[in-house]
Amino acid sequence: MNKVSKWVNQRLPISSFFKKNIKEFYVHRSLNLLYAMGALAFLVLFIQILTGIFLMMYYIPTAEQAFSSVEAIMRDVNYGWLIRYMHVVGASSFFIIIYFHVFKSLLYGSYQKPRELLWMTGVVILILLMAIAYTGYVLPWGQMSFWATKVIISFVTVIPFIGDSLAVWIQGDYAVSGVVLSRFYAFHVVLLPLIIIALIGIHIICLHVVGSNNPEGIDVNPHKKPSKKKQKSIKPFYPFYVIKDLHAAVVFLLIYFTVIFYFPTLNGIFLEHINQEPANALVTPAQIHPVWYLSPYYAILRAVPDKLFGVVAMVAAIFILFFLPWLDKSPVKSMKYKGRWSKVFFVLLIVSIIGLGYLGLVKTSVAGVIAARVFTVLYFSYFLFMPLYTKFEKCTYPPRF
Repeated sequence: MNKVSKWVNQRLPISSFFKKNIKEFYVHRSLNLLYAMGALAFLVLFIQILTGIFLMMYYIPTAEQAFSSVEAIMRDVNYGWLIRYMHVVGASSFFIIIYFHVFKSLLYGSYQKPRELLWMTGVVILILLMAIAYTGYVLPWGQMSFWATKVIISFVTVIPFIGDSLAVWIQGDYAVSGVVLSRFYAFHVVLLPLIIIALIGIHIICLHVVGSNNPEGIDVNPHKKPSKKKQKSIKPFYPFYVIKDLHAAVVFLLIYFTVIFYFPTLNGIFLEHINQEPANALVTPAQIHPVWYLSPYYAILRAVPDKLFGVVAMVAAIFILFFLPWLDKSPVKSMKYKGRWSKVFFVLLIVSIIGLGYLGLVKTSVAGVIAARVFTVLYFSYFLFMPLYTKFEKCTYPPRF
């Protein structure tokens, strides 16, 4: 066995790769549960790929058979209901984990120097996850799938000069039809997954170059063995944090399968009741809205009276994240040591996101529009005023170690 292992490692250095990037990859001991989100995202990605491959075997991407093929998976295929619910709940679980991952990055300043590129690749992955989630949402071809597609594609038409032509290219027709299904099916199962997997690889490479951030905001050389004085504060990733990630994975799987077996639709949040009806171009739903993880952006869109500026605001709400490393002028990374104004604006940001998420799922009302506008202003205020309040506020500093 040793000879075989030696022969393999001479040609494919698995042992040295493991030693360099896991066993001798050093992190600060203050890493908490929020730092397990990356590992959990990997786990859910694996589940989504496996269940997606199974669903591909039975799904038929045509307007006539898409909905019925999904129903056949649920009713006629052995354990098809389980696989589909695993995929549906997995999609929402993915975004819960990713949003906590982003929350952790904002809380502990994981976007600051030298992790700018790490942060930017993460934002690109987030945008592509929204795209793959949206294309997957269309595939069942239920009522909400059809009408949400019409609404989303109509946003493209507001782009000056090329909007109409771009909308026709995306949907493959002059109106939303079964042609959209074949296109979105190709995007969902081939194009977007390949790009996301490649970007995740780049994201991990960036992480292993600059090292993992920590709640203290202390820079740690990830490839340098700590001195005896620092060994209490700096630990190798394996086995200490691998074990923690495994514990988090076990807890997650218990919650995940509990939801699948007892609350798979989560009262219409994970899987809308109206989407259990086949698409009908002649019957408009009383309320059209996206799935919950895209609802904050939809609320921003509805908060702006002009359609073009609404789309601009919605897109800006996502793309402003790219500029965060240069907007933050604070001398410290962690919110633990930042000043009062950073903490106030951060709380307002979280409140605004939750508020927008709720308003994006409910019917439009005068009070709701006013509230959405207030939350939109609070959301953008966090970023636009950041160069001022992070520069002039009084901060404390993490202890030396």
